[in-house]
Amino acid sequence: MKWFYIDTSITDGDRRQGPYTIDEIKNFVNEGKIKDETLVWHTGQPDWKCWKDLANESESTEEQTEELSEEDILKQTIETLLKSKMQSKRFAGFFVRANAFIIDNLILTIAGVICLYLLNFLGFVDLNAVSEIAKQYIDNPTSEIVSKALELPGMYQFFVIWSIIQAAYFIIFHAVSGATPGKKLFHIHVEMANGEKLSWGFSIFRFIASIVTQATLIFYGLGYLIVLVDIQKRALHDHIARTRVVHDGVKQNEKTEV
Repeated sequence: MKWFYIDTSITDGDRRQGPYTIDEIKNFVNEGKIKDETLVWHTGQPDWKCWKDLANESESTEEQTEELSEEDILKQTIETLLKSKMQSKRFAGFFVRANAFIIDNLILTIAGVICLYLLNFLGFVDLNAVSEIAKQYIDNPTSEIVSKALELPGMYQFFVIWSIIQAAYFIIFHAVSGATPGKKLFHIHVEMANGEKLSWGFSIFRFIASIVTQATLIFYGLGYLIVLVDIQKRALHDHIARTRVVHDGVKQNEKTEV
């Protein structure tokens, strides 16, 4: 019978150690390498268990256990670890994501105002004309007023610059740390569906997909509302980009980190 254990002192790479005999495992226990809470597994066993749960297992069962190939062992180990990791995830729901989005847009609004004042200082934009259009839009929000705003000197350039700032904001923060400042405030982050870190390519792809989700606002925001019914609480752009938003860390009642 082949025995394996998870070495929690290893922080990177494969933490699975083995194969060993039961005698070698017991020596590791005496040396303190394997503790009661250490995950161990042997051929013929369906799942990893804490050593304390297997300590009294009889050695005589070794001859009765069907030996598995290294490929089967590796496959079973990966499946077990992935299952354990998936169970530790807490998916971020609609309201926490909405609050994070509001914070991000407040930050982007401040950035837009700074950009507007800078363009005014350089003589590209007339703030008085912009203020007048803004008042008209507040009183009567129509597409006609939006068209008038775009016709103001420098406003087209402003919207292009602000759109670039917005895209860079979400793409860079998600690619570098998996979370925008708004998400960090609520301790949530974006990751791939398999739990891996978001790459630059998928960060760009997810932002483009989010524009598709925004377009569903004309259909009562269905692209966002599916978060309420999806089992992993994914929005439309999460489905398109194969991503999900999860809470940082693991469940407090999880006994052992794998």
